[in-house]
Amino acid sequence: METIKLSNGIQMPILGYGVYRVSPEETEQCVLDALATGFRHIDTAQSYFNEREVGNAIRKSGIPRNELFITSKVWIEHFGYEQTIESVLESLDKLQTDYIDLMLLHQPFGDAYGAWRALEELYQEGKLKAIGISNFYADRMVEFCRFACNDFVNADGDLIQGVRPMVNQVEIHPYHQQNTLLEWMRKYDIRPEAWAPLGEGREGLFEDETLKAIAANHGKSLHQIVLRWHIQRGIAIFPMSRNKAHMADNLHLFDFELTDEEMARIAALDKGRSVFFSHQDPAIVEWFGQMVEERKKQGHHPASEKKAW
Repeated sequence: METIKLSNGIQMPILGYGVYRVSPEETEQCVLDALATGFRHIDTAQSYFNEREVGNAIRKSGIPRNELFITSKVWIEHFGYEQTIESVLESLDKLQTDYIDLMLLHQPFGDAYGAWRALEELYQEGKLKAIGISNFYADRMVEFCRFACNDFVNADGDLIQGVRPMVNQVEIHPYHQQNTLLEWMRKYDIRPEAWAPLGEGREGLFEDETLKAIAANHGKSLHQIVLRWHIQRGIAIFPMSRNKAHMADNLHLFDFELTDEEMARIAALDKGRSVFFSHQDPAIVEWFGQMVEERKKQGHHPASEKKAW
């Protein structure tokens, strides 16, 4: 398995298995299948409501913990210094592990500064091996690096060294390639991860003639071509499938390589915009706030979580 070296030297598998939209009832078996197939990087989140099931699968798999890379994410309602520490400790308990390999702030809203200080402290304590952000656009990412990642003294009087995000997980796929954001991430030594690396097939991506032609040329599926395109760009990906055979297909990305000409043809597909929504749209920000309020009223029931990348 190819890896990406984070700014602190940690090696992160470039290909993982994501459990977004996998119900708690399905998660344990799906993760067990993914691990049996060969995946070693599992991506979950507090807002997916399946951390405990991921932990159950990891425990039952019998795979040594040091052979696995586990990512989770802090949800908005847990932002703020004290709330974030409490929520991460809860995630550790649910995942049944002494440390999490990578913890991200899931959205660029709320008290992200306080939440980041909590992650920095937990990172210094070794409970988190790497920390990062998700859904931070270039402007907010640079602002965060410049103003949030400074040394501070915690409540116990300990000096906590500021740490810049090591990862930014964002929407990336052939129709939204995020070239400007990737340039800024390189400048700040932040590694990219793609959620929805296949764009969920939106706007006809699964029927795209360019991708279909490249797939036919390699004797691969369109999905494999798109996933390979990400890997050649150095972007970590987490394709999700409930089907064990499809999981295996998603691992077969390292026995072929796209040519420079094919990479250029895919580059030409970029529409330069989200096929989901913009985190800079005031209506979307308002929607996230309303969703958090609704979830609190509903007791954090999974059914209340709708497309909250």
